[in-house]
Amino acid sequence: MRKIIVSEVTHRHRTATSADGTSIAYDRIGAGPAVVLVQGAFSSRNDPIMTGIADALASKYTVYNYDRRGRGDSGDTAPYAVQREIEDLTALIGAAGGTAMVFGGSSGGALALEAAAAGAPITKLAVLEPPYVTAPGRSLPSAGELGALAEQGRRGEAIELFLTKGAEMPPEAVEGMKAQPYWAHIESVAHTLAYEAAVVGKGPVPDRLSAIAVPVLVVAGSASTDRMRDAAQAVTRQLRDARLEWLDGQAHGQVDPASLGTAVGEFFSA
Repeated sequence: MRKIIVSEVTHRHRTATSADGTSIAYDRIGAGPAVVLVQGAFSSRNDPIMTGIADALASKYTVYNYDRRGRGDSGDTAPYAVQREIEDLTALIGAAGGTAMVFGGSSGGALALEAAAAGAPITKLAVLEPPYVTAPGRSLPSAGELGALAEQGRRGEAIELFLTKGAEMPPEAVEGMKAQPYWAHIESVAHTLAYEAAVVGKGPVPDRLSAIAVPVLVVAGSASTDRMRDAAQAVTRQLRDARLEWLDGQAHGQVDPASLGTAVGEFFSA
């Protein structure tokens, strides 16, 4: 087994080294069994939803909240492959002691599912609305399309494609986002949208997820779009040992971290 290198930056900011040498930054808070958090698109370990979930879990768990490669304080060694991200997550689990429970949100949930299917040492898994597509004839933007736009410096166009075709956001809503202070930040991580597309694929729930043997909680908001609710149900059906829990009145990207953290924490302690 490859040695996991961990270095401390402050009392809670640390790094782990992935299999290809990439430095992965993370925060560690709380005390108890290990839980690793995996964020979705545009997010980082400092995202208020991720820190809110970490805070909600920290009274009972040691929480490892990391920046996925290509964002925040983590490195980004080329070429990208989903397997590299599975190795990143495995490095975090190694830093946590060798096994861990894992929560993944949105495309981070899809990544966590891929890692579990590949045999990562995950003991329990909770995912929030992995953004698969179940409707016939629908597909998501490809990693090639998004990556090419980012490489050409057309980062705004990559974001627009991802949000309109991938997240079903109205074009006028995306136009409104461009005037917001956070637009510069999401442009800075637009190259990682190709990573999200590679993780989720063209859309359907992958058959290989049926290989996951650990218990899984699938969480979805009752106010999410039909696509997200349908995907959550499809993932639950695909897995051997899974149950679906609804967050009443909540929606994709608009969840209350405290209530989500409570649901995840109760599942992990059961």
